[in-house]
Amino acid sequence: MSLVAMTALLVLAGCSNGQDDANNDGQKAATTGDVLRIGTEGAYAPFNYTNADGTLGGFDIDIANALCADMKTTCEITAQDWDGIIPGLKAGKYDAIVAAMSVTPEREQQVSFTDPYFSNTLVFLAKKDSNFDPSNSGDIDSHSIAAQRSTISSQWLEKAYPKADMKLYDTLSNAFLDLGSSRVDAMVSDKLPALEWLGTSAGSNYALKGDEIDINDNFAIAVRPGDALQAKLNQALANIKADGTYDKINQKYFAVPQIVSTVNAETTAKPAK
Repeated sequence: MSLVAMTALLVLAGCSNGQDDANNDGQKAATTGDVLRIGTEGAYAPFNYTNADGTLGGFDIDIANALCADMKTTCEITAQDWDGIIPGLKAGKYDAIVAAMSVTPEREQQVSFTDPYFSNTLVFLAKKDSNFDPSNSGDIDSHSIAAQRSTISSQWLEKAYPKADMKLYDTLSNAFLDLGSSRVDAMVSDKLPALEWLGTSAGSNYALKGDEIDINDNFAIAVRPGDALQAKLNQALANIKADGTYDKINQKYFAVPQIVSTVNAETTAKPAK
C-alpha cells in the first residue's frame, strides 16, 4: 500500500508540474506568438469606435495595427466595456490595452504601461449661449456637470471640485446624450472626443468653455506587470515614430479645424502633440 501511495503521489506531482508548465507556456504564447490580442473600448471616438458593420476603427486601432505590423505579428482586437477593461487584461482575455488610457498611480498598481503615445488635455463644454464659465469655481459648483465614470476627466473633477453636482456615465456617448438633451448643464471631457462631438449635428449648439486644462495627462498601452511585451511595444512605438507612420496616423485623425471657446477667444483646438 505504501508503494502504491508513493507512486500515486509521484503521478500527481508530475501532473501538477505539467499543468504549471502548460500555463507558463500559454502565458508566453500570449505575448510572443503570431497573434497579439488587443483590448479596446470601441466607444471613444476618435480614438476608438465601432463602425456600423461592427468593425472597430479609430486612432487607437490604427496605432495597434501599426505596432503589430512592426512586430511582424497579427492584431486581434476586441471591444470591452470600460469598467471591465483592466480586469479583462488581468484575467488574460487579451495581452494589451490600447484604449486612450491615461497613466495614473492607481492604474500603475494593477498594470504596467509602455511609453506614452499621446498627450491629452481636458475641456469643458456647454451651450453656446450659456454663461457657464469654468474659470469661476462657483459656476462649476452651481451647475450639473457630466463626465464618464472611471476616467481621468471624472477623477480630476471629483478631486478639484468635490462640491460640484457631478453626473457620471458608463460611456462617453451617454454623457454627450444627456448634455445634448439639456439634462445636464455642462460636461468635462478629453479634448479630442469633445471636438469630435462638437462637429456632429447633436453638438452644433454647443461650444468649448474656458481654457484647455493641462493636467500632464498621457495615454499609454497597458500590459500585465512583468510581461516582456512591454519592452517590445516600446521598441515598436519608437520605430513607428521614427519612420513617419505615427505622424501619418496622427494627421489622419487630428488635423481638426479651429474651434474657438465662447469664454476665452484665444482658446483653440490645436493639433495633437
